[in-house]
Amino acid sequence: MPADVTTAWAPAAADQAASPPSPAAKAHDGYRHEAFLWRGEDEFLAGTVPFVLDGLAGDQPVMVAVIQQRIDLLRAALPTEGAKQVQFVDMAEIGHNPARIIPAWRGFVEERGTGGRPVRGIGEPIWSGRRAAEVTECQMHEALLNLAVDPHTPLWLLCPYDVEGLAPDVVTEAHRSHPALVDVTDYRGSTLYGGSHHVETVFEAPLPPLSAAPDSCREFGSAALVAVREDVISHALGAGLPTERSADLALAVHEVAVNSIQHGSGRGVLRIWRDAGALVCEIRDSGRITDPLIGRSMPSWDDESGRGLWMANQLCDLVQVRSGADGTTIRIHTWL
Repeated sequence: MPADVTTAWAPAAADQAASPPSPAAKAHDGYRHEAFLWRGEDEFLAGTVPFVLDGLAGDQPVMVAVIQQRIDLLRAALPTEGAKQVQFVDMAEIGHNPARIIPAWRGFVEERGTGGRPVRGIGEPIWSGRRAAEVTECQMHEALLNLAVDPHTPLWLLCPYDVEGLAPDVVTEAHRSHPALVDVTDYRGSTLYGGSHHVETVFEAPLPPLSAAPDSCREFGSAALVAVREDVISHALGAGLPTERSADLALAVHEVAVNSIQHGSGRGVLRIWRDAGALVCEIRDSGRITDPLIGRSMPSWDDESGRGLWMANQLCDLVQVRSGADGTTIRIHTWL
């Protein structure tokens, strides 16, 4: 499996104790990652509208990445000229695969935060109705944001959580992945914040076991890569996927399988099954990935170690990566 990948942002001090400035402070010269806990539309607007307007008043570019329903809500509540200055993006599109969200924030900071200019963002990766596997990977994404952003990057990121619409365990996990918690009346450091230790715990934890035997199980080496692609295409077409999506899935699995051969023990195991409206292809090997951010940063042309997972994340709906002492498991989901 791939070794470490150097990301475009330097590693952050994820274990840094939360010591937020006064809520009245408007300028920021470093990274702030806060969970905004809200109940009802009035509270959502009470927490987001002042955040946006304060940023615009301070000449700070603002990107709002939430679902369309809340884009419409926030745009209607902002002054017309203010709304025109905000970059609105539908999180259901850019966050369709949660692994694509960090590259989106990276692009925003690189484009609008040149010269150390402070920028603000509102990012809502989790909303009621997301699939269970998507929620799990969004939680991984939130934890990884503490590693992906250099602590000196002047990005103030507010992450809304609908306390009434989300399960209590999802809200509790937000406490573990955000150094600070905000609601309409309070601002406090999170006593559950886990930093890099929490990332390691989640990244090394096994994925849920299958409830039944897989439809296909194949051990492969370099001589079996053609058979791997044929297996994937056969199951994808049999599940009703169009030819183009079947080919994309086969290419993604092929690239991950090549990584298994090159960076693992030279062999891997491919399992394929259907689960909860998805076709799932899982590759296991005995190698170990040491960079939990792998696949979330485009590798350079001369760096082949992370290219397979980056490609899989661009081609497929969801890619889950877990790696520890017992080896590496990668599950690629394609929604049916």
